[in-house]
Amino acid sequence: MNEVGLNSKPENMLPATPSAWDQLTNPALADQQQQHQHQQQQQQQQQQQQQQQHQPHAHQQNLAQSPQQPQASSPTTFSAPLLTPTKTTPPDMAHTPSVAAPAAGGPGTLGANFHEELSPELTQQGWRKFWSKREGRPYYWNKTTGESLWEPPSLNRGPQQFDPLTDPLGICSPSHPLMGGGPNGPLPHHPHNNSSSSSSSGSGSYGNHSHPSPHNHHHINTLKRRASEDAQHMAPGGGGTGGPPPLKKYVLPGPWDLEIPTNVLIYERLPTTFLQPYPEVEAFRGSLTLRLAKTYEDLCNKRESIAPPKDSFQRWLMERRIIDQGVDPLLPSQCTPEISTQMYREILRDIPIKIVKPKFTGDARKQLSRYCDAAKKIVERRGASEESKKIVKWNADEAYEWLRRTVGASYEDFQDRLMHLQRQCEPHIIATVRVSVEQLCTKLYHLSAQHARNIRERHVQILKENGIAEPVPTLQPPVTRKVWCYPIQFGLPSPRMPQIDYSNDRDHMVIKYTNAAVMAAPDTHVVNISHLQKLEQLYRYNCFDDKKFDFFIGRAYCMLKRYATFLGNNANPNQQEPELTQSALPAVVFECLHQHFGVTFECFASPLNCYFRQYCSAFGDTDSYFGSRGSFLDFKPVSGSFQVNPPYCEELIEASLQHIDRLLTDSVEPLSFIVFLQEWKDPPLKCLSKIEDSPYKRKQVVVMAMEHEYRHGLQHCIPKSEVNYKSIVGTMVVWLQNAAGFARWAPTESRVDALLEAFRPGRERDRDKLTITTSSSNSTTVPVQPGCSASASSPDAIPTGSNNAGSNINNSSEISIPGHGKPSTPGIV
Repeated sequence: MNEVGLNSKPENMLPATPSAWDQLTNPALADQQQQHQHQQQQQQQQQQQQQQQHQPHAHQQNLAQSPQQPQASSPTTFSAPLLTPTKTTPPDMAHTPSVAAPAAGGPGTLGANFHEELSPELTQQGWRKFWSKREGRPYYWNKTTGESLWEPPSLNRGPQQFDPLTDPLGICSPSHPLMGGGPNGPLPHHPHNNSSSSSSSGSGSYGNHSHPSPHNHHHINTLKRRASEDAQHMAPGGGGTGGPPPLKKYVLPGPWDLEIPTNVLIYERLPTTFLQPYPEVEAFRGSLTLRLAKTYEDLCNKRESIAPPKDSFQRWLMERRIIDQGVDPLLPSQCTPEISTQMYREILRDIPIKIVKPKFTGDARKQLSRYCDAAKKIVERRGASEESKKIVKWNADEAYEWLRRTVGASYEDFQDRLMHLQRQCEPHIIATVRVSVEQLCTKLYHLSAQHARNIRERHVQILKENGIAEPVPTLQPPVTRKVWCYPIQFGLPSPRMPQIDYSNDRDHMVIKYTNAAVMAAPDTHVVNISHLQKLEQLYRYNCFDDKKFDFFIGRAYCMLKRYATFLGNNANPNQQEPELTQSALPAVVFECLHQHFGVTFECFASPLNCYFRQYCSAFGDTDSYFGSRGSFLDFKPVSGSFQVNPPYCEELIEASLQHIDRLLTDSVEPLSFIVFLQEWKDPPLKCLSKIEDSPYKRKQVVVMAMEHEYRHGLQHCIPKSEVNYKSIVGTMVVWLQNAAGFARWAPTESRVDALLEAFRPGRERDRDKLTITTSSSNSTTVPVQPGCSASASSPDAIPTGSNNAGSNINNSSEISIPGHGKPSTPGIV
């Protein structure tokens, strides 16, 4: 793009006739145009008379009167070639100050028009007006800030978010000083500075919220991310007066509703001490975690002669995260005590053999015989005390004698005999193997701490290679003020992403990362196209440091790799671990919770299974780009309505219930927690007594087993027909509310009945059918980033800061998908 200033040569100037765009934006130019034409007619008559008398002198006078009007016989020439800015290396913009000598012509000349539209105040602020030869219209440039705009600037605009390199003409800049968004995607949100207590019911649109004063929006910090607020509340229909109409929002259909804003207030908090995820580091962490899990399996086999308890390694990671103060987001490295009570208890439960419920009487007889053999071997080989050997051998021999002389014993007889033998021998067996099991747990913890240090050293080395210094541990505490909840913030920027390959495979996207220094074979992850679009939408709402999705594929890979590492690289839909830790409620249940109880927040979710765009998750560093507010145990809301569905880990459930009790005690504003606990019997949860004794329990119901469904934990990579499964155990639903929360979201009989009806099997399929029937009459075009991976591997994709700035995305291609299933929510809002 070339620009023409007022000091350019006459042969390079455009005609002084105002364009249609000028006449439209400035109606006064229409009258000036008529006056100018009348003056031109008078000048032409005078020129004809003067040419007859003094032709040379008349020619000079004509040039003085119309310095910017070219002669009809000589067309205008443009000496400078047209330059088209590229995506990665934008050209330098030539800005010529619009200062010229007063024109001798009438008021309709080009220079007069430029000076008339810029007030002295705008000129003092550094604004100048120039002509774009490529676009054929003027634009405005601020020589102080480097900002460029198509529209005339206004006074008291406040601080704006723009990129003078990639967005020199303000294409993605806010079109209104208070709207903070662009036309290509969801609007970034900014914090409300409000010290008074306020919250909303969460059942309406953005404009229905009780927001703090809009004047506080002038205190926008471009280094902070605020995702859960209303950026359009100043537009008509959104609670404000004046301004352009609100921009269109793209609603992505699916088993989620990402357009529901939050009603959760928190106190502003410090950025996280975790470093931003990086593919090489995440692959390195995955290989070390897999090695650690293999070591745990070998220790159980060699030392205790048992197989490791199923999924105990994942529960150990969750239990350690409750008390871990280390620097690694996955592997425990700074825990007190070092011995995990969860792992210690589960290993002892499987010694000498794992007790299971047999299906047939013959299986019960075999299990009793195996227990006798294993108990005698332990006390003989482990150096047990003489008293322990005597008691265990005597009870085992008695059981053998009973088996030999008893013929035709029933199933219950064998089970009773086994329980009697276990009660007699278990204390002596535990005393024999206690030291060995403690050493096993301690060794596993020390190996984990060593792996965490190696990962940290490699991560810091990568930061130094990219010119990023290691973070300072001491940070200034933030100002104590209430703000709408926002995702996790980072104190350091992200390094440049490496090349990550991706390809389409029917309805899946295959993401592959290759690094021979870390892993022998390429690391491949598969995600459904619908869930990939969900990740893109969450990324638009919550990640503001990556306007053009340069890092999207890299960050999506890190998130997928983290969950694959946590579940085990060989996780498949037939395993129980995804069911115990990653299963989610059906979408119709979430709709009911939002409609009747104002729920807008999930306390245990992930970017792959969340329903709302604001939630807490296990890994705040990889999930923060997609809306995570971090760990629930570190999340301290002041008000709001929450859904709590913790994974099956007794220590984590107990810590969560204690955390909820503290939150309800400390806050006088409306707080409501609806807790969903599956009633697993093997082993049963002992922490349920805390719910019975809680003074904040308002209601408790149980959804019977096989009468309700859950969504599978691997819903992002399995066929849609296999996503829903019936729960084989009952689900207990408990309402924990303080006085203000009970007054606002009380579990009345009608509301509870509506929730139980939403749990009815088949409601999810009915919702999908409604989506299909409404898609023909209500379709929307959702932008998709086709080249985000290629941009991630580009050497010119250099980050400009940490994950803390506003974002708008330029979309170069679109696909058409059906509209949202709910009739009350159109495809485009």
